[in-house]
Amino acid sequence: MNLLALPAFADNYIWMIHNGAEALVVDPGDAAPVSDALKRYGLKLTAILVTHHHGDHVGGLSALQRNDLPVYGPGAEHIAGVTHAVADGDTVSWNGLRFGVHDVSGHTRGHIAYFAPEGLGDTDPTPLAFVGDTLFSGGCGRVFEGTMDQMHRALNRIAQWPASTRLCAAHEYTLSNLRFAQAVEPDNAALARHVAHCESLRAAGLPTLPTTLATELAINPFLRCTAPAVQSAALAHDAPDTAPASVFGALRLWKNTF
Repeated sequence: MNLLALPAFADNYIWMIHNGAEALVVDPGDAAPVSDALKRYGLKLTAILVTHHHGDHVGGLSALQRNDLPVYGPGAEHIAGVTHAVADGDTVSWNGLRFGVHDVSGHTRGHIAYFAPEGLGDTDPTPLAFVGDTLFSGGCGRVFEGTMDQMHRALNRIAQWPASTRLCAAHEYTLSNLRFAQAVEPDNAALARHVAHCESLRAAGLPTLPTTLATELAINPFLRCTAPAVQSAALAHDAPDTAPASVFGALRLWKNTF
């Protein structure tokens, strides 16, 4: 199995898995990059996963649809083109791979993530997750339709996955997120190393994703709400106390205007 990040728009990634014959894509906001990749590699599209309803994640569905093509998406959101509504606890299977469906609402009311604990199979068993706009490297999504508490719970849920889990986020927001993370934790050495690594990747025209959960637990302030330095920064930006939910809410509001 092969995992590809297909660039779309200014900073989106449409994730593709393929076995040399068939392909699955995640959040095809634009059909053109998908169609180009299918043609380039000689693939047939046989499944689509959708994490939430925003246009830059579903805009390509109509152009890619066929009568025999399953499109999985959150049952809590009304998305034209979804043929199989799924919810927390469901499993999606494709070519021997299994993706558990997890409720990670907050960015939108019904946002879901797809987590494959066995990764891409025997030759690549490292856990893999498609997290949409819930978690980015160094950051997290804005809270549009859900609540701060929902987003905080969603991130805590992701944090319980194996540390080796590869996190496939939907946007190349990494460098700007890391600038904020360094404002929160300027003395975090792991963060400084990650900044240098990601700057090198981007200078070479390469994606900074997927990231790993281990990396994010070390550098992402939104997953570090119990770290003393993060708590101090949140208190300086109107957190009422050091409870993790309070710290998260203050950080997210600060990031909105950073």
